[in-house]
Amino acid sequence: MRNVLKRNPIAFPLACLAVAAMVGVSEASYWRSVNTLNSLADVGAARTSVQKLAQSMLDAESGQRGYLLTNRKEYLLPYDKALKTISESFQFLDTYYSKDLSSTVILGKLHTLIDAKVSELSETLRLYDEGKLEAATQLVLSDIGKEKMEAVRQLTAELIVRETANVSTGRHDIYETLWLSRIGVTVLSGLSLLALFLYLRQSSALERQREEQRRLVQIERDRLELEVSQRTAQLTELADHLQTAREDERHRLARNLHDELGALLTSAKLDAARIRSRLAGTAPEALERLAHLVDTLNSSIALGRRIIEDLRPSTLSNLGLVATLEILARDFSTNSGIAAHCDLQPVQLQSDAELVVYRLVQESITNITKYARAKNVWISLKPHDGMVEIMVRDDGVGFDTSVQPRSAYGLVGMRYRVEAEGGTMSLTSAPAQGTQIRVTLPESVQVPA
Repeated sequence: MRNVLKRNPIAFPLACLAVAAMVGVSEASYWRSVNTLNSLADVGAARTSVQKLAQSMLDAESGQRGYLLTNRKEYLLPYDKALKTISESFQFLDTYYSKDLSSTVILGKLHTLIDAKVSELSETLRLYDEGKLEAATQLVLSDIGKEKMEAVRQLTAELIVRETANVSTGRHDIYETLWLSRIGVTVLSGLSLLALFLYLRQSSALERQREEQRRLVQIERDRLELEVSQRTAQLTELADHLQTAREDERHRLARNLHDELGALLTSAKLDAARIRSRLAGTAPEALERLAHLVDTLNSSIALGRRIIEDLRPSTLSNLGLVATLEILARDFSTNSGIAAHCDLQPVQLQSDAELVVYRLVQESITNITKYARAKNVWISLKPHDGMVEIMVRDDGVGFDTSVQPRSAYGLVGMRYRVEAEGGTMSLTSAPAQGTQIRVTLPESVQVPA
């Protein structure tokens, strides 16, 4: 809600104002119309009462005349009913006109006339019932009653005219209320449309702003992805360069050890042998020292050969990849006590790729020796659909591959070396289910001589 207010500082308050105003106009129109209709209902009741009053006077006079002519009591029923209606009408009109001074004056005159007329009718009936027919007839034939009835008709007509004017006023008020309501609804609808337009324009501007932000974010993301891709390629090339430099350095060091150190140790061994032959039978203690020296030189030569083989296996160039892996597996099994099962088939690989395979297997069995606590290791090498598949599997403790190990640089280095040769590497492991490393490399095509 706070964001809506911030984004629409004009449209939202304007919409709230339009709604509040529309509700206010609606309520005001409703209550004004209700009050006017209630007033019209009272006006209608007043007109009806005035008309009943006039009609009741006629009914009372007609009943009186009928009784006088026929002497039949049933003609007095309309007379009595008319008197009751006159009393009820006056009760309502007295309350209705209590706040209207001019109408109260007219109603007072009407009271006086009707009371006088009713008294005249009652006096006539009394004289008739007492047998004074002549007096009753004279009273009926006099013009006094006629004048009173004419005055009653004028006063009731004046009251009806007043109520008719009140009806017209009420109708005018209703029409005016409806007209004002229409104007108010129209104006407020216009304000609502204006608020809607402002809101839509603000929303459109906000959407354009969001789209621009998304575009800028996408551009920045593409730039970062390109930069990450470039940096990754650079790091891959750097890792490949470092591995190549490392192998070259190993090769140079192995060659130096083989050529120089080997030559020196062999020369020292030959010199010791010549000295030993010349001292034969003359100095037993010296001969014993020379024998110990020769043994030390032999151990040094053997150590140098092992170091040279670790730096750059000569068997890889002389005997091939299969024989080199078999020797590596045999030495591993002898030194670690872990049974090594080999399924090695001849494959066609470049020399660099063969070295990658050798280092991969070497790194794998080194990790198995350190961490796996395995009893068996399976090493396989075979061609498959133009690719060479290498797999190293153990039955050790395994590990959770979703948790990054603390020292995973060996695996990362192997993966980079494999990818540098155009291959892929996958690792599968789970706790108590061992570990499997599977690598595929493209098989080299032998060009005929």
